[in-house]
Parts: sequence; structure tokens; C-alpha cells
Amino acid sequence: MSTPAPAKGRLLRGGRVVARVLLVWVAVTGALRLLDAWLDGFTMQSWWQPTVCALILGLLVSVVWPLVVRVAWPIAYFTLGVGTYILLSAAALAILQAVPGVELHGFSTAVVITVAMSAVGAVISSVLAVDEDEIFFRRAARRRRKAKHRTDFADQPPGVVFLQIDGLGYDTVRRAVRDGDMPTFAKWLSEGTHSLTRWHTDWSSQTGASVCGILHGSNHDILGFRWYEKDRDHVMACAHPSDAAEIERRHSDGRGLLSIGGASHGNLFSGDAAHVSLTMSSVPVLTPRKRRGRVGAGYRAYFANPVNVLRTFGVALADVVRELSAAAKQRRAGVLPRIPRGGVYPLARPGTTVIARDVVVSAIIGDMLAGRPVVYADFLGYDEVAHHSGIERFDTLEVLRSIDQQFARLLRAGRLSPRKYHIVGLSDHGQTQGQAFVDRFGETVEALVGRLCGGEPVAEQGKRRQAESWQVNAALAEATATGGLIARRLRARVEGAEGAENRPRTATGSPGQVTRVAPGVVAVVSGHLAMVSFTEHEGRVELETIEREYPDLLPTLVDHDGVGFLLVRSREFGPVVLGRDGLKRLATGVVIGEDPLAGYGPYAAELVQRVDSFPHCADIMINSRYDADSDQSSPFERHVGSHGGLGGPQQRGFLLHPREFPAPGEPVGAESVHRVFRDWLTFLGHPEPGAAEGKPAVVPSEVVS
Repeated sequence: MSTPAPAKGRLLRGGRVVARVLLVWVAVTGALRLLDAWLDGFTMQSWWQPTVCALILGLLVSVVWPLVVRVAWPIAYFTLGVGTYILLSAAALAILQAVPGVELHGFSTAVVITVAMSAVGAVISSVLAVDEDEIFFRRAARRRRKAKHRTDFADQPPGVVFLQIDGLGYDTVRRAVRDGDMPTFAKWLSEGTHSLTRWHTDWSSQTGASVCGILHGSNHDILGFRWYEKDRDHVMACAHPSDAAEIERRHSDGRGLLSIGGASHGNLFSGDAAHVSLTMSSVPVLTPRKRRGRVGAGYRAYFANPVNVLRTFGVALADVVRELSAAAKQRRAGVLPRIPRGGVYPLARPGTTVIARDVVVSAIIGDMLAGRPVVYADFLGYDEVAHHSGIERFDTLEVLRSIDQQFARLLRAGRLSPRKYHIVGLSDHGQTQGQAFVDRFGETVEALVGRLCGGEPVAEQGKRRQAESWQVNAALAEATATGGLIARRLRARVEGAEGAENRPRTATGSPGQVTRVAPGVVAVVSGHLAMVSFTEHEGRVELETIEREYPDLLPTLVDHDGVGFLLVRSREFGPVVLGRDGLKRLATGVVIGEDPLAGYGPYAAELVQRVDSFPHCADIMINSRYDADSDQSSPFERHVGSHGGLGGPQQRGFLLHPREFPAPGEPVGAESVHRVFRDWLTFLGHPEPGAAEGKPAVVPSEVVS
């Protein structure tokens, strides 16, 4: 069964365009008369001047300005459209001063006039439209009429638009469909045009690993959203432009999911797309000059229209008010878990929930009108709000409803395009909710690791070594009677080493580019995952060395209520997973006590063992503790909803696909999702991409299938 054809509705009723032009002209004329009376620096002496000026300004905005933006689009790109009004105001100042009898003094006055004209256009559009969708599609239809299609798509395979709702887990999407928070999804499922299934993330259940795996077919050696690379003394961050570009360089073989004329919008990585916007690995400063023309086309088209800019910022302002109201309601009701939501966050939130969303949707429509074969876009708003508010709180679901509306709009936009399109919905991971580690236990996991590793100033180490010794001994004595099985065994192993006078210990931990939580110790967190590296040792530091140099570190960590399990490498047994009441030797599958991975999904052992093989795997990998009874876990970052590790909904993403596509089963790992998507494109008749000339192919690392 095919993707449903959207209802035609009132999209192209005759007379609306003419009526809009006339009403805008009359309204702008009236607005200019009001501004003449209100603004001190603006004067029109004759009755005909407002009418003529309104006509001139209308022609400037609708005809001249789109041509100017083709050249000056970087100003809009780097100012989120604010530069549009600056340039328009300068043009309005010059033009109005040239009209005989019109006096306009000051650039600020020209800015007020320009904003007022755009506001009038937006209001008239709203008055004429029955609903918001009609405004949206009237603009799309106008762009469709302007487009010149030189390609006959009659014999081309259907296009596919992959729409990613960042952070929306399988469990949450099912409840949202049931409860009416995603009516578009509910309609597609009830009509039988689409099927909903889930997929299991990698251990690193976060956007960097997932999107790189989905788009490029490999996420090898991506440990988290950020991780430490000892050989470079550098923390890699997926959201940093240069790091994102480096990650893509390592994983791209030129045959990504979008490599044959595809488009990438709002993503961390490009998937080797020919057309990108808001894609972190392809920001203009990192893109080769000959390829810069492919960057930002959708962004440029959106901000070419000053009415778009004004409308988007108006909705963004409303979103700021919604955020302040939602945060206040949480505080008054005493909702837990919650985190502080003040500072700049209320102003930053609309960047993902409104501005980026509108730009991405506009860019996708441009791709569909151009007939591009494959599009992949990320809607980040749900993930951002869920981090701060919670995965199913009322304001988070409100954002989810707005994203669901975009799916319906894009389906309707498909009938304006020159080729048929299928829409696939997916998420890169889910989220697991819980009280933040720092709020629950009074210190961050980085501070905990630093404290256990002797994070005092270097000059005081020698003087305090004896005091540290008795404190460690006291802690060992107290904990031995009540601690868990594995903690007792670990403490028993290190008691002898602790009593030795000259036990080896890291020396000064000379500072490098990355901040140390203790001399020679780096701790990096990524949601529900924390990574500890000992910088004075090259390569992977073994369990026996950690026990000798930091005897209380591992026992305290495995016994901590916020820690679920640890991954370490033993000289004797290879990779070992440690939990409070048991351990598992991954090389042999031997379990002593309780299996520490038992509550973290059926593929946990394979996924953890895969990470152990990564070149930059940390010396200690720490996963937060998941409580199945409450369905909660305490993230190491200050979030309410979070992800990045194993445990609960965070490791279950969703796929919503046309029922006519081959059933994907339940893919395990983002690389498996890439293969499913590639098979779907082949099923539809899309050609297989060839390797980029002169660029070696990346062989994806093995994933559980």
C-alpha cells in the first residue's frame, strides 16, 4: 500500500493571490499613514505618497529582494535572518528618500518601517488563510511555479524523505499515537499505509554514533557525544564543527546514504550529500571552496522572504513565553525530577523548536520541488525540550505535536513535486528519565572520580599521602561488611597493595589541552555514560594497574547507587564488566555472581564487547544504573530525560515506514539501520553508489545483526 495521497483542500483556490496583493497594498498604505503620524523622523506631505511608497516597498520585498539575497545570503545565514532586515532597511531608507516630498531621517526609523511592512504582510496572510497550513502551502505552490524542471521524473524511482525525530523513543511514540499527541502517525498506522517497529541502538545511544552509522554505514570508534582521545590529548565533541568534520572524514567513503544527489538538513553529518544546510560537518568555514555552493541553499531560500523571518521570530518569542510558563508550573507543582531551566535556555530553546524546524522544513520542500532522490533531516526540538523538561511532560508533548504537524505538511507538499515521494519517520535513540546524578548524590561523576583519584594540588600530595592512607583504610573497613560482592572482592585484591610503602602512583599529571579531574586523570561524560582515562599511561590501562595505583576507585564505583556497571580490560581475563553483585568476562562469557548486564537488554554483552575493541576506548567505561521498577536512571549530565548509554527507553529507537517496503525486522546498531535503508532504496530502484574516486572505502565494523 502506497503512502497516502493528501487531500487537496483549499490550497489553490482562485482569487486568493490577487486579494492578498490588494489587501497588503491597502494595509501598507494605511500603516504608512499611521507611521507618518507616529514617527518623528518620517514625514509624507502629499496624499499620494503613502500609496506610491507602499507599492515601491512591496516590489522591493517581493521582486528585488529575492534577487539580492542570492548574492548576500551569507548575511542571512550567519545572523538567523536579522541581517535581512538590516539590508532591507538600508534599501528602504535609500528608496523612500528618493521619493519627492518624503522625509526619512535615521536608519533606526527605516528599520521600524521595514519590520512594520513585513508584519502587515504576515497579518494579511493569516486573515486570508483558513489555517496555518494554507499559508505554508501557498508559499510552497509559489515556489513550485517559479521552479524550472528540466528533468523528466516519469521514469525515475520514487524519492524517499527520511525524517528523524531526535531522541523520541519507541515506547514514547507508541503512547503518543495512542493518546492523540501524534495524529499524523496515528492516521497512517490506522489506515494501514505505514508500519511501526523499533531498532536497538549501540551502547553509545546518542546522535553522533547513530547518525554517523545510519548515514555513512560506520560508527566505529565513536564512544559518545564526546570522548577523550589519549594519543592527541583531545576531547572529541560531535557538536563541534571541526570535530564533526574529522569524524566524517574518518567514516565517509564517498558512498553514504545521500551520495547520489541527496540532501542533508539539520544533521551532524552529511551522508555525502550534494546539498546540505544546518549540517555540522559541512559548515562553510570547513567546506572546500569548490563545494561551498552546495551549503545552505535551503537556509538561503527560507530567509530570502522577510515575512518568513518575522513569522519565525514571532513564533520563537511565543515559545520563550511557553517555556517560562512550563518551568514555573513545574516549580509550583513540585514536579520531580526537574532541573533549573533559567539563564539563557528560554532564549536558546526556540533555536531548535522553532527556527531550525522552520528552516529545515523549508529546505525539504525545496528538495522535493527539485525532485532530489533522497533527503535526510533531523528535527531536534523534542530531544532538547525532553532534556530539560522530561520525556513525556505536557510542554514536551506540545513540541512533539508540532513536529508531527510537519510530517503532514510535507506529505501534502509531495503533490507539488515532480516525482512521487515516500516518507519514513525514525529516531536516532530514545531517552531514559531520572534525577540527575549531581542532584541525587551531591557531586558530579567527574568530581567523584577526581576525589577517589586524589584530586588535590600536586604540591600537597606528598604531605597528604599518609592521611589519604588511613582514610582509604577506614573506608575499606567500613565498606567490606556492607558492600556488594564485587566491591568486597576488589577491596580484598588491593588491601596488600594499599599497605605497601612504595606502591606505584601517577606522578604530576602534567597539564595538557584537556582539564584533569585529578593528576593524570581525565573524565568525560556523555549522558548516561562516563569515561575515565589515565593520561600518564600509553594505550589502554589494565585493571591490575588501576587497582594498584587507585585502590579505592573501582570498589567505590561499582558500589555506588548511581553506577550500573563498568567496563575495564584485565591483563588476565581480557574485557571484564563489573557490577555491584557480579562480573562478566566478555571473552569467555563466564559470569561470577549476578550478570551485571542482565537488565540492559538482550544485546548488551555484544555491544559492550564491540566498544572494548575501539582504539580510543577509555580505561574505565561507566554506565549509569537503570532501575527497571521505576523505569529511571540518573544521567551524568544535568538532564531530566537523557541518553548515551544502555538502560531503559534510551536504547530503543523507532522506524515508521511505508508498509510496501520490505520488513526491516528489529535492527541492532545504527550500521544495521543503514543497511536497511540502503536495501529500501535498492528495492525502489535507486542506483548503488560507487566509491569516491581516489578515496579508500571504509569497511564498517561488525555489528550484531
